[in-house]
Amino acid sequence: MISDKLKTSPPVLSDSSPAIRQRTTRKAVHVPWFGLCFSLPILIWQLVFFVFPLAFLVAISFWVVRNFRMVPTFEWLNWSYMFSRGFFWDAYVHTLAMAAGATVLVSLVAFPCAYTIAFKFRDSARQLLVLLLITPFFTSYLVRTYSWQVFLSDNGILNAALGLLGIGSVAMLNTTVGTYVGYFTLCLPLVVLLQLFSLMYIDRSLIEAAHNLGSGRWRTVLLVVIPSARIGIVVAALFCFILTFGDFVSPLYLGGGQPPTLSTLITDTTKSGQQWPRAAVIATVMIITLLITAFAAVRFAYRRRP
Repeated sequence: MISDKLKTSPPVLSDSSPAIRQRTTRKAVHVPWFGLCFSLPILIWQLVFFVFPLAFLVAISFWVVRNFRMVPTFEWLNWSYMFSRGFFWDAYVHTLAMAAGATVLVSLVAFPCAYTIAFKFRDSARQLLVLLLITPFFTSYLVRTYSWQVFLSDNGILNAALGLLGIGSVAMLNTTVGTYVGYFTLCLPLVVLLQLFSLMYIDRSLIEAAHNLGSGRWRTVLLVVIPSARIGIVVAALFCFILTFGDFVSPLYLGGGQPPTLSTLITDTTKSGQQWPRAAVIATVMIITLLITAFAAVRFAYRRRP
């Protein structure tokens, strides 16, 4: 009888058997429906207002214009035309150099300001200064740019002040200086805020340990503060580069549009024979450049320190 029961009883599976592992794996799979439902509007927004327009922009770059009308087709004429023109590469290099220069200058000017607010002011004063940094965004960037024309023109406020000091008139409007003034107006408050938020959350014990080990103030800033706030500093510089690389207002209204940047070249291209496909080529090159820069900057910011 006992032998018959042993023969008919089911086999006992151990915890290490494949069936138990498969059953445990199936139970461990959990779909976060709650998070997916909340992230679905963001996904739809990105698809409708970014992915689809970007795909359409790339598509029309292969169209051609005949009798001032765009004809849907697939030809490389616009790409070969723009890449073979020297004015396109001149505008590309000029835009890249202006944006890179503005990124470096704005970051260097913003860091002492953010460092002072983060480490030298109390919480109440810091809150007031953050509010003052946000205040410029209450007005339109275009309005702020137009207001700078009053200051930078040959008969403007700055040249009038220089005249009182015995200095002659200095050309600032419709020059590279005017363009950089517009870039600073656009990016400086934002860069200071991003750097400030990164500096505020640095572990102060690291700074105290550096001082206890005999490190001076400048060495502590270079070896402790800046590496600890690397993510915020790099992200702030990335935002500055993106905004200045695609800016249209400052190069046109403060820089005079000469030499042209890629953004002004897009408007000039659309006005000459309704060449929207060629303008789409310029815009696509700009987006590809920004994507490459953004991926490289984020990779550098989140790279693990040795």
